[in-house]
Amino acid sequence: MSVRPSTDPAALRAVLARALADPAVTWSLGGYGAGATFRRDSDEAAEPPHGGRPGLVTPRGALILAGADTLVPVAYETAFDDESWSQALALCRPLPDLPPCPAPGVSECGPDDAAARSEDRDRVLFCLGLPSRQVRLLARVRGAAIPILRAACGRPADAALWERLSALGATLVAASDRVRIEVRLPDAHPGPRAQWFDKLLRQGRLHAATAPIPAGLAPVIHLHPPHPLTEGGYDRDRHAAFQDWLARWGDPALVALKARILAGETVALPGTRAARAAVRVGLAQRRCLAADRPAPTPP
Repeated sequence: MSVRPSTDPAALRAVLARALADPAVTWSLGGYGAGATFRRDSDEAAEPPHGGRPGLVTPRGALILAGADTLVPVAYETAFDDESWSQALALCRPLPDLPPCPAPGVSECGPDDAAARSEDRDRVLFCLGLPSRQVRLLARVRGAAIPILRAACGRPADAALWERLSALGATLVAASDRVRIEVRLPDAHPGPRAQWFDKLLRQGRLHAATAPIPAGLAPVIHLHPPHPLTEGGYDRDRHAAFQDWLARWGDPALVALKARILAGETVALPGTRAARAAVRVGLAQRRCLAADRPAPTPP
């Protein structure tokens, strides 16, 4: 896969700024098997993070995008079936820029100087020691919870500790360099959530096999805009907005292939997974664009 390099960081900053203003956008930070997602309700109070950093702070969590405009954007679509698909903008780091995995065990990191709220900066961070280069998953605690986490230091984090964090009043922090998502526990869907799937994490993958991320890059942040498939029909404005991202930051070969499908051409089934997905997405979108009827509910 080949991707056009980002030659216009101002365009990426503009996209990120518009996405921050849209409560329908979902953000995810992390690697395959561990990380966090950030969502907010349309009427949920939100304010900027401490220190003027780009992002959002809500009563349930926080998103900080400091330095995100320096990452490599990759826009892509993946096919679910003949009528539905996903779409995402992945912000990636070159593999040499990723730090090594943390030591395999809980460790104390000190006060959280990068906390989204100024009042949280004196609370103590503990790294959970999960084997991921794309994200550090940390627990931030205060008061009586601090000695409990200190007693766990040196031992691998396990399901029992994960389940106990909520009772300890912990905040989960997923961090990659200056980018982070904070999740106040207990989390709830929809809203900010933290995830840790040990079986997936220990496969050592950088991303799902269906995501056409170029070799040499690791996705760190995913931006998921609102899908054009809605219960009321196909939202052409949402479709056009993401197609602009594809034109800027998608694989040119896949973009051209899908354009042929949308134009009504019949093409032979390609040999690669990514190209086959582009054909299936193109066929599904062509049907939706052509039909003046309610579209299937998105996955």
